[in-house]
Amino acid sequence: MSAIPRILVLGAGSIGERHLRVFGRTGRCEVAFCEPLAERRSEIAARYETASWPTWEEAFEEESFSAAVIASPAPFHIPTARALAERGIDLLIEKPLGLTLEGVDELVETVERQKIRAAVAFVYRALPALQGMRQAILSGRFGRPVQVQVQAGQHFPFYRPAYREIYYADASQGGGLLQDMLPHPLNAVEWLVGPAVRVVVDAAHQVLPGVTVEDTVHLLTRHGNGAEGVMASFSLNQHQPVNEFAITVNGERGSARWELQAQRWLSACENGGEWTEEESFVHERDDYYLLQANAFLDVLEGKAEPLCPLADGVHTLRSTLAVLQSRREGRWVDVRPDRTEAP
Repeated sequence: MSAIPRILVLGAGSIGERHLRVFGRTGRCEVAFCEPLAERRSEIAARYETASWPTWEEAFEEESFSAAVIASPAPFHIPTARALAERGIDLLIEKPLGLTLEGVDELVETVERQKIRAAVAFVYRALPALQGMRQAILSGRFGRPVQVQVQAGQHFPFYRPAYREIYYADASQGGGLLQDMLPHPLNAVEWLVGPAVRVVVDAAHQVLPGVTVEDTVHLLTRHGNGAEGVMASFSLNQHQPVNEFAITVNGERGSARWELQAQRWLSACENGGEWTEEESFVHERDDYYLLQANAFLDVLEGKAEPLCPLADGVHTLRSTLAVLQSRREGRWVDVRPDRTEAP
């Protein structure tokens, strides 16, 4: 073992390549990858001048690694994570954690027994503007949170022109807005105001050509119980021309708003007043993942706790499964701790 972490990235699709690139940019670790598609593996190995293998099992036969980034297709996340956890390998698992809860209890037990560090890669938690807004909310500056409003949309074919040929076109592989896009804002809202306890959704395929999975969603969630609970609404689509994503948290004494594209957060406490910019940052797309990579390396070095612990990722998966059940059954669904059914 070298003195610095040696990290294996599993999967060299678009997100896997990004992880490979940004972990290399940190200068704090050595990084290699595995990818079953030979042509893609050769292309990425040449581009980044790094070692590669067809499978993670072959990689571990030849080399030693202290941590792994799981960026393979979503159905493989949980079984692969458990197998690596049995080896004592620390983990950063891409979202979604999985498509069902099959194997989740066993993964959690293995992580605890092996005393490894495991995080789920909900990258928005690494962004300083959202971190700053959360700290202000938790401080009580805006009073008790009572409502959250999420507005997000983008023209998916513009950003992912191959969407018809990739996992997105197939719900069984994690495709569609509910499994592909929704977990990000859902996890962020759960981070801000607590886990969802009830959900109801209206979702449909409205626009995107060449697929049948849903591209338009209206979701209501409740966080907490009774009069102290927080009401949240999500209006999401993957076909509008403008790329935008904003989360507004309304409290008893004021409001806070986070804007992803502007990388800033705003506050408003004067009735009839205007939004006031609190903090803003300049980030390129890779910078999101560079912040996340450095945060994970801090965890490996014992300097910090995971941005999104495994337990938080599991709850967001439970919430997502409840949303999928709500769509099937057309009713409010409780987010139960024993939820295991498939979408």
